[in-house]
Amino acid sequence: MRPMDPHQIGRCLKANAALLLSAGSLFAAVGGAADAVERAPRVVAARQHCGAQVRRMFVDKGVPYPPPAVFVRIFKREDRLELWAGRRDEALTLIKSYKVCAKSGVLGPKRRVGDMQVPEGFYGITQFNPASRFHLSLRVDYPNASDRVLGDRHRPGGDIFIHGSCVTIGCVPIENGPIEELFLALLDSRLAGNREIPVHIFPTRMDEEGMAFLQRAFDRHMEFWRNLRPGFIAFEQTRKVPQLRVDPKTGAYRVTAAE
Repeated sequence: MRPMDPHQIGRCLKANAALLLSAGSLFAAVGGAADAVERAPRVVAARQHCGAQVRRMFVDKGVPYPPPAVFVRIFKREDRLELWAGRRDEALTLIKSYKVCAKSGVLGPKRRVGDMQVPEGFYGITQFNPASRFHLSLRVDYPNASDRVLGDRHRPGGDIFIHGSCVTIGCVPIENGPIEELFLALLDSRLAGNREIPVHIFPTRMDEEGMAFLQRAFDRHMEFWRNLRPGFIAFEQTRKVPQLRVDPKTGAYRVTAAE
């Protein structure tokens, strides 16, 4: 997939500014309450469009719905977003893999406002926006504790979303049909009592082949990527989201695999 041309970027900048104004007023109105989001017109329409299909996706994989636990992984080089789910404290199941349909920036972490980068690291979903300029959107909690240490201390940037449509200036777009499915699955998990929706964003699949590719192509970030890799490996081995903390001095992640 090629990055957007300058004309696309300009249109996306204008659209993103409108999204932030809309999202800000909406989030203030609903106070982050998932039950209020559930009543929003686009969410009601999405449930009519694909609610039954979303439920079948989980039933077909032997996962209860609403899912007690959900997890999102994003791989920038492969342009993939994965939805995992299952019972709490048990190995998760891959429910579906979605194509990321547009990108900006290059492989590497986001470090400052305006750098066009999609973040890399360990995050979570903090807000549901059912009135996004890009159909529906899910806010990712960038900058996290690591980003605040390793990035620009004064202007690290923010307002990173997974959303519909197919334009981006640092967000993760997966088109409107896929965002409806993902939005409903995560929202229903939240409505069922799940308060943690982790999102791990990697430059590529961090197996041996992926690490060799990064070493050849973008070795200036290798120290950071080696620090991300244990989080990838821990989940690959257990299919459980690892425990994570951040060293407040260095910004390094400390990973403990789930038992």
